[in-house]
Amino acid sequence: MPSGSDTTAEAAPTGPDADRPGQRPGSAATPPTGGAVEGRDAAESDESGAAGTTGAGTAGAAGAAGTGVAPSTGERRPGRLRRLGLLARREARRSALAAVSGLALGLAFPPFGVWPLSLVAVAALALLTHGRTARQGAWTGFAFGLPFFLLLLKWLSVVGWDAVVGLSIIEAAFLALMGAGLALVSRLPVPALWPLWTACLWVAEEWARDRVPFGGFPWGRLAFANTGSPYTPLAALGGAPLVTFGVALTGGALACAALVLWRLRGAGGFSARRALPAAGAVAVAAAVTAAGFAVPIPTAADDSVDIAVVQGNVQQPGMDFLGRPMMILDNHAKATLNLAKDVKAGRIAKPDLVIWPENASDLDPFQYREAYARIDEAVRAIGVPVLVGALVDHPTKQGYVENQGIVWDPKSGPGASYTKQHPVPFGEYVPFRQELSKIITRLQRVPRDFYPGDHTGVLKVGPARLGDVICFEVAYDEIVRDTVNAGARAIVVQTNNATYGRSGQPEQQLVMSKLRAIEHGRPVITAATSGISAVVSPDGTIEQRTKEFTQDVLTARIPLRDGKTLADRVGAIPEWVLAMVGVLSCAAAIMIGRRGRTDEKGQ
Repeated sequence: MPSGSDTTAEAAPTGPDADRPGQRPGSAATPPTGGAVEGRDAAESDESGAAGTTGAGTAGAAGAAGTGVAPSTGERRPGRLRRLGLLARREARRSALAAVSGLALGLAFPPFGVWPLSLVAVAALALLTHGRTARQGAWTGFAFGLPFFLLLLKWLSVVGWDAVVGLSIIEAAFLALMGAGLALVSRLPVPALWPLWTACLWVAEEWARDRVPFGGFPWGRLAFANTGSPYTPLAALGGAPLVTFGVALTGGALACAALVLWRLRGAGGFSARRALPAAGAVAVAAAVTAAGFAVPIPTAADDSVDIAVVQGNVQQPGMDFLGRPMMILDNHAKATLNLAKDVKAGRIAKPDLVIWPENASDLDPFQYREAYARIDEAVRAIGVPVLVGALVDHPTKQGYVENQGIVWDPKSGPGASYTKQHPVPFGEYVPFRQELSKIITRLQRVPRDFYPGDHTGVLKVGPARLGDVICFEVAYDEIVRDTVNAGARAIVVQTNNATYGRSGQPEQQLVMSKLRAIEHGRPVITAATSGISAVVSPDGTIEQRTKEFTQDVLTARIPLRDGKTLADRVGAIPEWVLAMVGVLSCAAAIMIGRRGRTDEKGQ
């Protein structure tokens, strides 16, 4: 990762003062180098082309910017692909820096977990888009986003590298839009507010990416890279979006300070008075960072319960983790029977309830008697209710299956259940199946579509009222929040990561449990088929965890809480407000830009 001064040096020549209408070329605000003037002229020419300026001569100038060749009056404007190629060539160095910054952001997430790099990455992208045109900003945002997602989502290579690349391109498109927005808002008046617009745009980008397409894909949110940083407690006030805002605001403030200090080098030298804006930006960054330490995290228990988490393990990692029928179910039944023997022998205290993971029963217990009998045997042996993860045929819609958590009582058998509300597209159901399966034959490995549930997962399991969320649902704010607001006193995440074992994906999902614990002031129990199962306390501390691909049982006494955090009460309001501020700041920048061009034409 380049140093802050190097990154700033690349962005400064096209800063807002250099590009803003009315600023004289060669002013003290811009480093007086030939490259700076050329970069500014290219940016201005490209902006004219993007604005739809008519006239063959103007269009030709826009197409030839950065090449040093003056087009003839009658030269035809280059085609779209050629213009894109010219843009890529002109932006090669900046794109390389953006790509390195994107990789730095990827390293902020597990399994690497170097969270300070998230601040560096935000600051770098802000600098690289500062003072640029919307088109240039979009290109830089994409150059930043693609390597970031390729590194973050490499665990999807189990399915195929084409899946990694395809999903990364889709997700990077959102960062391209944000890059365009960052370029626009960097030209707004009152430069001191630039970090604020930057932070709001990060929230807006995540807001959109969490919802579309096909219900969204929240992986890679800044908040999920900061589940053990000074910003994490902000989740108790405004959820994951407020954590993202805090991180992005700090990164934006650091970028602002770096830009001010760089400009001092070419504006008469350093002085305390001229450095005040930089000092102010650093003070803002420090204040936002310290704010997390002042946020109280509620952890006092209203009650407690003894639990056991069973991780039965699978035959092998990868796409074919299931093995023979009944194998996974048999693994979990055996582990539970062994737990019952330990309880009977006095080696372990008897739990009040037991939790099995997602897909612990690989056969529908209501359709296969042997599956029903095996589950019932294990539950009766332990003598307490067991939350069983199972795939169940839909009762009325033929061909569909439901991903359920079922409360299984030792006396009365199966009872209340929760059905996963957000099946994973292309993993648990195939959109446009009839059309796409002809083109992508691999989709035939998803033989049946999962049918989504229609209610929250609050389940009474023995003496505890648990909020069940299944696998990827832990990444979606509203699903977990609705469960807590519906009365859950603790959160359970039933998951099956066997396909992506030893790839970093289980670690990425586990840190989401840490964030949810603080956000909702609840313990979070993760039950995984092959790992990582864990017990997370309400303050986000991982009290216990298992290794991957081992059969294991965790036992713990967890607190049960009834109180709600401020994040539970305000819900999605902070996210919507911050996202709207980001969108409106872009709209204001566009309007001001158009007004400036109109004034220039009038003169």
